[in-house]
Amino acid sequence: MTQPRSIAYVSCAESGELRVFELGASGELLELQRLVPGGMLMPIALRPDRQRLYVARRSQPLAVVGFAIDPASGRLLPLGEAPLAHSMACISTDRSGRWLFSASYGGHMIAVNPLDADGRPQAPSQTIATGPNAHCILADAGNRHVYATSLGGGVIGHWQFDAGSGTLAPDSIQPTLALPEGSGPRHFVFSADGRHIYLLGELDASVTVLAVDATNGRLTPQQTISSLPVDFQGKPWAADLHLTPDGRYLYTCERTGSQLGVFAVEPGSGRLSLRGHHATETQPRGFAIDPAGRFLVATGQLSHHASSYAIDPDSGELTPMGRVATGGDPNWVEIIAIDP
Repeated sequence: MTQPRSIAYVSCAESGELRVFELGASGELLELQRLVPGGMLMPIALRPDRQRLYVARRSQPLAVVGFAIDPASGRLLPLGEAPLAHSMACISTDRSGRWLFSASYGGHMIAVNPLDADGRPQAPSQTIATGPNAHCILADAGNRHVYATSLGGGVIGHWQFDAGSGTLAPDSIQPTLALPEGSGPRHFVFSADGRHIYLLGELDASVTVLAVDATNGRLTPQQTISSLPVDFQGKPWAADLHLTPDGRYLYTCERTGSQLGVFAVEPGSGRLSLRGHHATETQPRGFAIDPAGRFLVATGQLSHHASSYAIDPDSGELTPMGRVATGGDPNWVEIIAIDP
C-alpha cells in the first residue's frame, strides 16, 4: 500500500516566511513552496480536518493569517487575516475548528477568535487575563475543557469551554494547578487517549505528567522527570515536546545544549523513563512528528536549517535523514499527511 505523503510547514520569524516541505520516502526534505506574509511569523495552528492552517504574526500589525491547504499538493492558498488581541506565543483551534485560541506571553492573557464557515479568521470575541507569561493553550479531545500555561505564574489554568458560543469560563473547583516551583510551565501535549497531559518546564527542562479526570477535566500530578543529560552545563532553556502517534515515545527539545531528549512512555500509567539525547539544529525552538510516526523534523533558530530524523519504532532512537535551509529564524513546525 502506498504511504500517505507528509507535508511540513515551517514558520520563519526573521524572514517573515512560511516554507512548505515534503518529506520524501527516506525522510529527506524537499521544498514545495515559500510564501512571505511578512513580519515575525511564529506559532502555527492546524484546523482538525487539516484543510486550514493559521500562523500568528508577532510584530505589527499583530494578526492571525489564514491559509487553505490544497488537498492534493499540500500547498497553501491565502485566505485572509484578522487582528489578534496581543502578540501571541501559541495558537490552536478548538476540536470543531470554529474557534481559534491564543496565549500571550507579554500580554498575560488568553483570547478567542471566531473562524467563519470557510475557515477565515475573525476579530477577537473574548480576552481573559491570566497569570504572568501565558504560553500554551489547548482544548481537550471532548472540546469541553481548555488549558493554558502561565510560565511566570508557575501554573496551568483550566477553563470550561462552550463550543456553541465559543466562550471560556474558569473551572469552579480547579481554576489553576501549581506546577513544581521554578519549572516555568511552557508547552504541553495530550496523550492520544486523553488520560494524561505532558507538560514541559522551560526553566528547568523538566517534564511533568498530569492525570486528567475523564469526568470533570481536573488534573493530578503523577511524575516530574528531568529531560537534561547528566553532564548538562549552563542554564536550561527547554522549548517544545511531542509524542509519537502510538504514544510509545515522547521527545523534548532544549535550546542551550541544542539537543533532543528521548523518553519511553509506560503503557497504562503514562510514566516516563529517559532513554537518551541527540544533538540537533542550533537553538531548536520547535519540532514536529509526522502523522505516521516515522519521522521527526526539528528547526534551529540560529542555524536557519531544518533536519529530519527517522524514528526507530523499537527503541525511539533517531537517525539523521536530511537537512535543508529554511528562512531566517525557523521556530515552529507542523506536519500533515495527504493522500498520495
